[in-house]
Amino acid sequence: MTFMPSLPTATPTGRGAAPIAILAVAAFVIVTTEFLIVGLLPALAHELRISISAAGQLVTLFAFTVMLFGPLLTGLLSHVERKRLFVIILLIFAVSNALAAMAPNIWVLALARFIAALLLPVFWGTASETAGQLAGPLRAGRAVSMVYLGISAALLFGIPLGTLAAHAFGWRVAFALLAGLSLLMAMLIAAFMPTLALPRRMRLVEQARILRDPRFVAHVGLSVLIFTAMFTAYTYLADTLETLVGIAPGQVGWWLMGFGAIGLIGNWLGGRAVDRSPLGATAFFVVILGIGMAASVSLAGARGWFDLPFVFWGIAYTALFPICQVRVMRVASHAQALAGTLNVSAANAGIGLGAMIGGLVIPHWGLPAVGYLATAMAVLALLAIPFIARLRTSQAYTGDLSRCQVFTPTTVACGESDQSPLHPTIARKT
Repeated sequence: MTFMPSLPTATPTGRGAAPIAILAVAAFVIVTTEFLIVGLLPALAHELRISISAAGQLVTLFAFTVMLFGPLLTGLLSHVERKRLFVIILLIFAVSNALAAMAPNIWVLALARFIAALLLPVFWGTASETAGQLAGPLRAGRAVSMVYLGISAALLFGIPLGTLAAHAFGWRVAFALLAGLSLLMAMLIAAFMPTLALPRRMRLVEQARILRDPRFVAHVGLSVLIFTAMFTAYTYLADTLETLVGIAPGQVGWWLMGFGAIGLIGNWLGGRAVDRSPLGATAFFVVILGIGMAASVSLAGARGWFDLPFVFWGIAYTALFPICQVRVMRVASHAQALAGTLNVSAANAGIGLGAMIGGLVIPHWGLPAVGYLATAMAVLALLAIPFIARLRTSQAYTGDLSRCQVFTPTTVACGESDQSPLHPTIARKT
């Protein structure tokens, strides 16, 4: 026999609507935990008697913790039954948010943020995989996009409402509310999520074989490039709205909320498109992203005309979150939880690089240059896609053939575990 990868052809499991919805709400809590602190920096800096710059390092700490520790921890925890793992993660988020609410100084607050950052990528890698398993391979992309609605909901409601609560009652109350929500989600997962098939225990070295596959590495690299393009511009969106478009400072928050609302459309479109063609969907929305970012800068002074590219930008920005996740996981022949977390690490690398690049460009070439540079990086990502499409996986399937299911006399679908619904490997008899 020779073994070649193919797209999934199995039947959906049909078990997933309520558990996937719960995972989406859990994602909302987790993403709000990650980004809410941006709106709390002035208040906590004042109370803890530190500078804004020092408080801002909490954001850097979180992002680089996710990037550095995510793949290792996901690999080590990949054998844990998913329901139990999610309950543990949400309980730890409850503890870390409670610790943040009671933090007497910046060091305790940093420890609370560090603990949460360790588990965030584990959640994203396994939640995407689990959503696909619950929905079945034919609807995996839509299921992952539903979980990713948590990102859009956090941007649209969680972060603004949390910031308002912090201004009204204090930043500690915001963290206390997140602690309570994390505990509630742990209870709901324990009550309503089915116990899934126990993943096969794989050594970390065995899981890391995916890093020897040039096709997989290329897809992860593409995610880094796409997220760098996205966040070179998005990091400075508020400044763009205020400085270039002329939005009053008090109205910028509402525009950002509108950007998040537009993203709900992009999330839905991306989930549907990625099931048909992951690379095709990536190319399409990268084009829309580039047009939206460049036109938003060029039409910034023309109120009325600016709205259309702003909508394109918001749609493509959010669509690319689930598209990149599904695209990377589908190309992984095994260890999909690790693959998903590597993509989360790639996204965080892109977020950090984008913010750094934009920060370096603005003093030299001005704020408008950020949008054009971001578009240039989107063009690079688009040019890379045809080359990535030509790559072939270098790894032959060597899993347990007892898990294979015959679909035709010459085609057998094989998954290395029951946890690989996004990309069951196809074995072709020769």
